[in-house]
Amino acid sequence: MMVDAPGPVLAWWSPNPRGIVPLDGLRVTRSMRQSARRYDVRIDTCFEAVVRGCADPSRPSGWITDEFVAAYGRLHELGWAHSIEVYDRDGALAGGLYGVKVDRLFAGESMFSRQRDASKVALMALVALMQESGMALLDAQWCTDHLASLGATEIPRDEYLRRLAEAVDEAP
Repeated sequence: MMVDAPGPVLAWWSPNPRGIVPLDGLRVTRSMRQSARRYDVRIDTCFEAVVRGCADPSRPSGWITDEFVAAYGRLHELGWAHSIEVYDRDGALAGGLYGVKVDRLFAGESMFSRQRDASKVALMALVALMQESGMALLDAQWCTDHLASLGATEIPRDEYLRRLAEAVDEAP
């Protein structure tokens, strides 16, 4: 018997292969380093604004609904979801990213950029923070062309699940 859902259904994805960003493999170009000097990076200061930046309806293939924003807002309040924010020198939010941290795993959900390289600067900051704190796995879910240009790679599901188990079961 099939039951109709009361509204849009948010699907659960487990892509195979899985996109990850190796913490020792982020490609940082000279122009990205120059861009990083033009911005200020903050953590968890405007989580909802970052999620809403990622949910911008003018972006293609938008999937972040108000219900999704509320659910991730609750995860943020509980200390599970985090954002990296990139501000320009005038104090405007230029870009950022957000995701969920569990032990030594950061599962990146989405990123956005309103100004040149702002999302890349957020990713650079995230990788540096993860390295400094002994984290093990940056899950990107999908290896898009954009992420691949930054060093993301694909691994088979069984390899991902092995790395995931290590990241969430072992203390640093």
